[in-house]
Amino acid sequence: MKYSSSLVALWISLISNVVLTALKVIVGVIFNSQVLIADGIHNAGDVIATFAALTSSQVSKKPADEEHPYGHGKAEVIASGIVAIILVLAALLMVYKSIEALLVPANEASIIALVAAFISLVWKQGLYVYCMRLGIAQKSKSLIATANDHLADVYASIAAVVGIGVALIGDHYDIPFTQYGDPIAGIIVSYFVLKLAFEMGKESIGVLMEKSLPFAELMKLEDIVRSIPQVMRIDRIRARDHGHYVMVDIRVSISNDLTIKEGHDISRLIKDTIKREMKDVEEVLVHLNPWFD
Repeated sequence: MKYSSSLVALWISLISNVVLTALKVIVGVIFNSQVLIADGIHNAGDVIATFAALTSSQVSKKPADEEHPYGHGKAEVIASGIVAIILVLAALLMVYKSIEALLVPANEASIIALVAAFISLVWKQGLYVYCMRLGIAQKSKSLIATANDHLADVYASIAAVVGIGVALIGDHYDIPFTQYGDPIAGIIVSYFVLKLAFEMGKESIGVLMEKSLPFAELMKLEDIVRSIPQVMRIDRIRARDHGHYVMVDIRVSISNDLTIKEGHDISRLIKDTIKREMKDVEEVLVHLNPWFD
């Protein structure tokens, strides 16, 4: 049930991106709205990004095998990185199209283009909230990346609404330079899309490079292990994100006069306690060292 709900969310995102791409490109071409055309091309990239997220989500849930003994969790991280790259390319395209529009006589703004941009804004905001809540609940990197992709579209749609709206007001009241509100808004929103892409890319690289969990989570791990009476000393704790789950390596010292079975039981107790207290931990490797008074 957990996995099917995330797949449904990704399928809804994919179909929505296809529909919105067609809507924006067609309306943008008919009414000569540069920001709407650029946003539509951005949505075309979203189709590829969502398909990558959909594929990676299915791959990441596959069980460990001989070639992938630690599982397939990083498939979602790779998809998140792909989405970040697509967002960068989309933002650069928006800047290019917007600057290009500033260098030629402005086209007359259209109320139909404004309606199309507003529909996209509302639609994408709803998808962002839906996918982000589900992604956080399930710790799905691909679903969170898809949600952030929707958020970038929200920014772009806001720019389109504001830009086209300003141009319409300027046309109606004959206010100079307002007809360039469309491309100027596109340039502004590109900054926010680039910023979002940078943050997503940085997180993906961190996971792929085996970056440690945040200090607060390591301290929580340490407190859990210290609560076990048989543990005399914590020699080392390491933990890393592996996609939608966490892997932990621990070295602890226990009394040197315990039997192998007693040591095994303590090791099992440490694993079970950590996995019970931290639901996102999938695997715990415990190394035991002898403790001498």
